Amino acid sequence: MAKLKTAKPSLQIWLSISGWTFSDDNTPTQPVFRNIAREKRYREIFANNRRREYPGAPDRGGKPDDVDNFVLLLKEIRAVFDRSGRNLGISLTIPASYWYLKWFDLPGLLEYADFVNLMSYDLHGVWDSNNPTVLAHTNLTEIALAAELLWRVGVKPSQVSLGFGFYGRAFTLQDSSCTKPDCPFKEGARPGVCTDTSGYLAYYEVQDILQKNPDIKVIHDKEAAVKYMAWDKDQWISFDDADTFKQKVE
Repeated sequence: MAKLKTAKPSLQIWLSISGWTFSDDNTPTQPVFRNIAREKRYREIFANNRRREYPGAPDRGGKPDDVDNFVLLLKEIRAVFDRSGRNLGISLTIPASYWYLKWFDLPGLLEYADFVNLMSYDLHGVWDSNNPTVLAHTNLTEIALAAELLWRVGVKPSQVSLGFGFYGRAFTLQDSSCTKPDCPFKEGARPGVCTDTSGYLAYYEVQDILQKNPDIKVIHDKEAAVKYMAWDKDQWISFDDADTFKQKVE
């Protein structure tokens, strides 16, 4: 990183802290950021040393006071950054789902953050067990709806960075003759050779499947700006590539 920065001084380097699994149930890390955010002395310590996803969400160990405390945490970090005399920025990652987005005081947070990263991915997956049908994990329609929620509370487009996932969410279909979106699934797809995780394949694993199976038909849903395919009779995946990234950006 240091060499890259030296070679190109205008390069910006942003560090990401924490994430989804950091807030998993029954883990020692789940309460860490909530505890830091709710007490001034811990906020100060953290700000002086330096992502938890979904603060406030009860299914991720959140509490209602996380909403205000998260703003206070960013306020403290901003104060420390400003005092440093260095050109340091703050960003945060936000979900496209209203259920999780409602726990973010975006106007308050953006008083201290430079921008937000909107997750345009993981909109659907094997966790949709109450409605077990295959749906694209990213699609332009739901992204546009999420963006509209931001505009309603005064967030400016210039304050939003659209995040992409370079992987796909994959399923094992209940019926191999039903391979379109909204067809039922029974579980996650078989694990990839490298990622070794059911329901998830990296982009290079998708490309490897296509190279080994040239007869696979990849469907480009231009309205949703996503691609999907079925293979090995009962495997199904949705994913982004250069074509759909371009659509979303435009």
